[in-house]
Amino acid sequence: MRSLNFAPAEIITGKGSLSVLKTLSGERFMVVTGGGSMRRNGTLGRISTYLDGKAVLLHEGIGKNPTIHEVEQGLSAMKAFVPDTVIALGGGSAIDAAKAMILFYENPDLQFDHLPVGKLPDRRKRVRLIAIPSTSGTASEVTKTSVITDPERGLKIPINCMANKPDIAILDCELTMSLPDNIVVETGMDALTHAVEAYLRTDCDDFDAVLAVGAILGILEWLPVSYAEKTEEAREKMHNFQCLAGLAFTNAGLTMVHGIAHALGGYYNFSHGLTNAILLPYVLSYNRQDPSVARKLERLARLSCCSDFVCAVEQLNDRLHIPRTIREMGLDEKTYQKDRRILAENSLMGPTASNPIKMNPDSIAAVIDSAYYGR
Repeated sequence: MRSLNFAPAEIITGKGSLSVLKTLSGERFMVVTGGGSMRRNGTLGRISTYLDGKAVLLHEGIGKNPTIHEVEQGLSAMKAFVPDTVIALGGGSAIDAAKAMILFYENPDLQFDHLPVGKLPDRRKRVRLIAIPSTSGTASEVTKTSVITDPERGLKIPINCMANKPDIAILDCELTMSLPDNIVVETGMDALTHAVEAYLRTDCDDFDAVLAVGAILGILEWLPVSYAEKTEEAREKMHNFQCLAGLAFTNAGLTMVHGIAHALGGYYNFSHGLTNAILLPYVLSYNRQDPSVARKLERLARLSCCSDFVCAVEQLNDRLHIPRTIREMGLDEKTYQKDRRILAENSLMGPTASNPIKMNPDSIAAVIDSAYYGR
């Protein structure tokens, strides 16, 4: 028996949907966002206009891999401002950080070092969360997950609980029109990885499979167009399909690609989406030893009209100018070999526990070697 949860209370889609903020109740709005992109493209100005007459606190500066320190800074601001609504605006990092801020704001007894597994709250009680993604990849606007980096330990800490689910997700493709090419690519491949991993899970059910396969086929078709032609139609398609991928994996879960990517990202602050893109073909090649994975990969090949799905992913990476190996991301061999064992151990945490093939430190180190050296 499973309990399925596929969405926030409301998902609002379509060009111009950001304007729904004008209709929202509430008096004290805290806006959590990243660097300066939302200011430069005018989104923050539009939000300020839509919230005219309300008390608004802008909290900027969330990095690409949000840290415990950044969450604590936001938490302090939240305690002082006492918002009734938090608007998380930007990439998955800003949304993840906002989720964690609210969780610790509403549950002051929680500590990052001692998060009770399986005993986190299942709902928010004081603060409404509105998630507005400006990238098309993480789908944090519809998931129960927040991933926060602990730089001191070189770890990414996934926080999974239903209280992290936003109340409203706003998918406005206008926010994605000014994205740099590398962000289009990296977030798009993150979304593809979400959908593929969800589908290949051995416990993927009928509901998850329909969402995951639909997202896979949609992303394969529209990501190259979004990257090369930058059309509004392609950006809107990617915004929708990445959300479908998020709805799939928030129920089905992920596997070893994300386990390894979290280890590398936590240790070296690598781009999450780019790391996933590089790892995906190597992990698929390894996992196809499992008969159920092999069958599903054959089905994906048929549906996507290619001879081999793993080769199709490699070809897509090439079209998007993604490096073939981890070494090409700038990690020198001496450093890699020094850190190899701890990377393998950290990669066994989180979603790797649900990989179709059970992994140990030696087997997962071999997979990471393949992705580093291109074997």
